[in-house]
Amino acid sequence: MPAGNLVSRSNLTRLIASLRRSGKKIVFTNGVFDILHRGHVEYLSRARALGDVLIVGLNTDASVRRFKGRARPLQKQADRAAILLALKAVDYVIFFGEDTPDRLIRLVKPDVLVKGADYRIAEIVGAEFVKSYGGSVKRVSLTRGRSSSALIRKLNRL
Repeated sequence: MPAGNLVSRSNLTRLIASLRRSGKKIVFTNGVFDILHRGHVEYLSRARALGDVLIVGLNTDASVRRFKGRARPLQKQADRAAILLALKAVDYVIFFGEDTPDRLIRLVKPDVLVKGADYRIAEIVGAEFVKSYGGSVKRVSLTRGRSSSALIRKLNRL
């Protein structure tokens, strides 16, 4: 049974309003999460620790192909969402098909926007918007030696 919920764009505004009425501190992050590994799990746990609710923007299959190539994603978006939703740290997942999560970030208007420490603040999509209303942008540490690209390279050598 999933720990979290898959949210549609049409239900997002209602969800955010309900969370705000309840006084919840909303954390948002995004990514592909194609081959879930320990690094992802630890990253999401660190992100969730920054607030009361973690919303994950998940790239659709079409958006992944546009920036990672035709061979990706390895898992369909429904499968990636189901895996994320099974994690204790993830409260909600919402798909986005745009090249960046900017529109989604503007809809969620998170209290905390999170990306990995491999990003500079200036590179984080939505950072200026979140800071403009008093939200914070956090870079969380990544688990050394853990990445989807490294796993794919290893599998290709088999």
